[in-house]
Amino acid sequence: MARACKGSRAISVGDGLMADFALQRRMMVDCQLRTYDVTSAAVLAAMDETPRELFLDPEQRSFAYVDRPLTVQAPGGGRRTMLTPMVFARLVQAAKIDPEDRVLDVACGTGYSSAVLAQLAGSVVALESDQGLAARASELLGGVAADNVTVTVGALKDGHPAGAPYDVIVVNGAFEVEPTALFSQLRDGGRLVGVFGAGRAAKAMVYLKSGDVIGGRAIFDAAAPLLDDFKSAQTFVF
Repeated sequence: MARACKGSRAISVGDGLMADFALQRRMMVDCQLRTYDVTSAAVLAAMDETPRELFLDPEQRSFAYVDRPLTVQAPGGGRRTMLTPMVFARLVQAAKIDPEDRVLDVACGTGYSSAVLAQLAGSVVALESDQGLAARASELLGGVAADNVTVTVGALKDGHPAGAPYDVIVVNGAFEVEPTALFSQLRDGGRLVGVFGAGRAAKAMVYLKSGDVIGGRAIFDAAAPLLDDFKSAQTFVF
């Protein structure tokens, strides 16, 4: 159950009733994001205006604004897990996206993250490794008039060199090895945000490119689904 804050009434999101999604979005912004150090007016507005429920399957929409990751699935079986609203919003805030920026959105799933980023940036390249998810993202992004988003299919770890360099790269998930191929696609002064590590040791990170040097710093503790493309190689001890 999602509960209102600051005296607003509670709304049940699991009882099968028609949900008031606009009100739930506002509650998400006020109760989850503002109370979790999201202070950027532009990020808060973009999250408040983007209908997260549209990017979920009908049976999941009542949970659209609950503070938990949600898995989306394409007709062909491809799956991707959305970051929680709080983690996603703080990562986007840390990226400091300007209206003229070119953004690469890695692991876009059905396109929700790209729809938010489209309101902040000049253009967005939405990268997805699963063709079914990419097709769904193209359809849904067209439905919300995200005309500055281009959806492309490819290996997540390889990024999208054809569209580089990027001012910002957003990785929608966790990586166990640093995404060096993505670093190379940043322009000088570019930023990459994502979650490094798994479990309780995981940290949300922002990386800054200065010349040929990449510097990274942890910005908060975070939990995120580990992306297969960025798993560390398994080692065996005999």
